[in-house]
Amino acid sequence: MAKKTADALSVPRRRTTGTRRAPAAAKAAPGSVKEPTFEEIAEAAYHRYLKRGGDQGKDFDDWLEAERDLRERRKTPR
Repeated sequence: MAKKTADALSVPRRRTTGTRRAPAAAKAAPGSVKEPTFEEIAEAAYHRYLKRGGDQGKDFDDWLEAERDLRERRKTPR
């Protein structure tokens, strides 16, 4: 009986092609607003937390408000 090798037991690899397309959501139309990144929202939420004096239990509210503020800032022309 043949001994199974590690290659035979491994998960098949995905085939890749030379071209990669950006997801439709990542493509921005000319003149559209760029969405804030995770890091930008996290930093803004942290600053809101500090402004509140570090009170616990409002992290979700801080996140939503930070995200809303960043989006609004990017909509208004400078």
